[in-house]
Amino acid sequence: MTMETAELAVKLMSPAKKQLDMINAMKEMVVNMEGPDHLMQWFGETLNLIEHVGSEYGIDMGNGVTRYVNCTNGGAVHVDVKDGKILRIIPIEFDDEDAASWTIEARGKKFTPPRKTSLSSYSHAMKSIIYSKDRLLYPMKRVDFDHNGERNPENRGVSGYERISWDEALDIVANEIMRMKEVHGQGAILSSNGSHHMWGNLGYWLSAFKRFLNLIGHTPTIQNPDSWEGWYWGASNHWGYSMRLGGGECYGLVEEQLKECEMIVFWSSDPESTCGVYAGMEGTIRRLWAKELGMKFVHIDPYYNHTAALLGGKWLAPRPATGNSLSLAIAYVWITEDLYDKEYVATRTTGFDEWKDYILGKKDGIPKTPEWQEGEAGIPAKDVRALAREWASHKTYLSAGGAGNNVGGACRDSTGIEWARSMVCLMAMQGLGKPGVNMGNLQAGTPIDRTFCFPGYAEGGMSGSYLDTGLAMRMLNRMPQIPTLNPSFQKVPRLQLPEAILEGKAETWGNNNAPFSIESQFQKFDYPAPGHSPVRMYYKYGGSFIGTQSETNRYVKAYRTDKLEFVVNQSIWFEGEAQFADIILPACTNFERWDIGESANCGGYVQDSFGQLNHRVITLQHKCIEPLGESKSDYDIFQELANRLGIGPVFSEGNTAFEWCKRLYDATDLPGKISWKKLMKKGYYVVPAPPEELRSKPSYRAFAEDRVKDTPELGPLPGDYNGKFGKGLQTQSGKIEFVCSSLKRFDPNDPERPVMTKYIPSWEGHHTAELYEKYPLQLISPHPRYSFHTHNDGKDSFTIDIKNHRVLLDGYYYWIVRINPEDAKQRNIKEKDLVKVFNDRGAVICAAQVTERVSRGTSHSYESCSVYDPIGEPGNSPDRGGCINLLSSKRPIIKKSHSTSAMSCLVQIERWEGK
Repeated sequence: MTMETAELAVKLMSPAKKQLDMINAMKEMVVNMEGPDHLMQWFGETLNLIEHVGSEYGIDMGNGVTRYVNCTNGGAVHVDVKDGKILRIIPIEFDDEDAASWTIEARGKKFTPPRKTSLSSYSHAMKSIIYSKDRLLYPMKRVDFDHNGERNPENRGVSGYERISWDEALDIVANEIMRMKEVHGQGAILSSNGSHHMWGNLGYWLSAFKRFLNLIGHTPTIQNPDSWEGWYWGASNHWGYSMRLGGGECYGLVEEQLKECEMIVFWSSDPESTCGVYAGMEGTIRRLWAKELGMKFVHIDPYYNHTAALLGGKWLAPRPATGNSLSLAIAYVWITEDLYDKEYVATRTTGFDEWKDYILGKKDGIPKTPEWQEGEAGIPAKDVRALAREWASHKTYLSAGGAGNNVGGACRDSTGIEWARSMVCLMAMQGLGKPGVNMGNLQAGTPIDRTFCFPGYAEGGMSGSYLDTGLAMRMLNRMPQIPTLNPSFQKVPRLQLPEAILEGKAETWGNNNAPFSIESQFQKFDYPAPGHSPVRMYYKYGGSFIGTQSETNRYVKAYRTDKLEFVVNQSIWFEGEAQFADIILPACTNFERWDIGESANCGGYVQDSFGQLNHRVITLQHKCIEPLGESKSDYDIFQELANRLGIGPVFSEGNTAFEWCKRLYDATDLPGKISWKKLMKKGYYVVPAPPEELRSKPSYRAFAEDRVKDTPELGPLPGDYNGKFGKGLQTQSGKIEFVCSSLKRFDPNDPERPVMTKYIPSWEGHHTAELYEKYPLQLISPHPRYSFHTHNDGKDSFTIDIKNHRVLLDGYYYWIVRINPEDAKQRNIKEKDLVKVFNDRGAVICAAQVTERVSRGTSHSYESCSVYDPIGEPGNSPDRGGCINLLSSKRPIIKKSHSTSAMSCLVQIERWEGK
């Protein structure tokens, strides 16, 4: 190790060195290291770890038990360990040292949340999947794969595996990376990951994985806004919020809702299942408070969902994939009976008169009456009128989607764009932002401190990637690190990944990875990019597209082609797509490595998402046990590959994952509140709630009153305001637009996305007569209640024993499809019968649940099964694992988008006789 001057050496080698000084010295090339990468890495790690010698972590609970802390996708947890094994994983119960909880006074009552974390059901099941029989414990190679000879790609998904050493596995992967660059050139290495990962700011895919990929150069798989589809491609054109992917803000709404709201309309909204985003069951108690206060509840959903079952109220079950027909009928009643806020519409919106003419039928000769709607959505006209009148006569909150104004539900089906657009228009008619009139379901907007700086996982972690993560939002000037840039300009749209591989081409729209403006959705890109190689190698990092994307037999077939010369899968369990890899690299869980993160803090596209929780809980995620078998942390896997590729020191900057945790800690507001030594020991810090006078003001109140905004919302960018900074919305007018300026500029004549929201029949619904006759059941597949996408499903999880998640029949756990008793009787189907759910795209074997919770003509089965288990040739035979998304259409909601319509499709269901 050489340095340009002695003074620099003293500066960089002292225990009190500053990381920024080291980064600058490296960038200016006045410090240099020579030797094998693994030895340089060891030297750097040793120097940095000296100051941590003797550090202790965890709490001694007596009897040989040590209590550690970690965090999951459904809440922060205590982990009790004895003799190197996890005994239990439980919610954190706060002690007297932890900050006091907030209290809300509303209507003569006081409400204070429980002093603990409230976990999701799948977080309670974490221990079972850590010790699952499906854990990958050793590097594996497909038995008929020879990287120096015959590769037999057609046998992916069929061949068995043999155990190999880490050295052999890593050498093969590193050599393939180098071969791709030498033989094929820029762009040949395809990378992809699931939308979600094990919790932690280092382990999440936007951190260490992103850093490693940028350093080697890759073609990223670009994600669609999968839980926000209708909001991003539709609603954002009416009110902006592009940096939230078209979903709205939620500040101060829990207190405002408890004090002012009289009725909540849950529309395609089941927060008791989806928990907002990562929020565990924190919102449940708040909705029970609303029930205690006597609020009225209406539930609009084809399925009598878990929120409706908990809270009660009126249930309306529309025909799936009928978009905004019910919304337009409600608007018709409000217009014809003078039940909307004329002053608000006149002053805070534009384009209403033109939309009003459409509602009344002056444009197309079809008044959008409740009777007209009855032929589309199927709700009795009398009920629509009653709902419209009740809504308009009460202070009403609309809960649209799982989190109240975004995420999940009807925005993800073939008519989801028009549905989401109509949600904004309805709220504009009632005076969005006035007391008691807003969007939410008590899932978000708690009175907690939003000024305390700690980043979410989307803010880049250790990625160094300023262009395609949220690193610049909070950490750009707080956490110095070597910047990383991907030299490849090529990208593959996730929903067309099979076509990119099999057909060598793809095209799509939008850039939700950088949604700085409404216009980001109008960017078009093609694959392959000019001057780039087609993808030849696939680096898959966790997750399973087979269970989560659409028409997913396509993905199976894409694996089994010689156009993919090499596939490596880095995964924790042998599930989903791991069975299609040539080399499998076994990663450990976040309970077996170091990390740091805050419960439910996404950052980036879900700014201040910790506002879903009753307490902000920041966790130093202890390494609770050693990695099982020979599994390694993702960080260590990337480090060892980087060493082989000659980029080890650049990847790690001489740090272990533990040291990166310390660096991230130093970059936040934590050092001023809790010492590193104490955080190491205790494992978590509860951010104090602000005094009542400093609580966030209700979202949209300032907009409703034509004032400069008074919420901490970062968007829109300064250049997106049409007048004074902070006043108005992101739209061209600065108001809610019934007729969208952005769409008039982009494509005013697009029949699939008109400039104002109109009724557009589904291309796979009751209007597609021939198809509807062949497949007469509309299947809906929302986000699951008991698993978090593919997380916590399968792999011997406790979850599979829940009778509403899977059913054990003849020794096999089958996925469930729900069917109405009349439809079941017509098909001679009884409870727990094995049935085939099928259409032209594929077939899935499920266990039938016969229930009145779905109306006739509708069936229901959750998406995101983790088990793909074809009974014959992969990609061409029925799946008995439960991947219901084999049946959904690959067609985007509209052509000019990168959107999934996977929420619904047409199917037939018949008894399965094993053939």
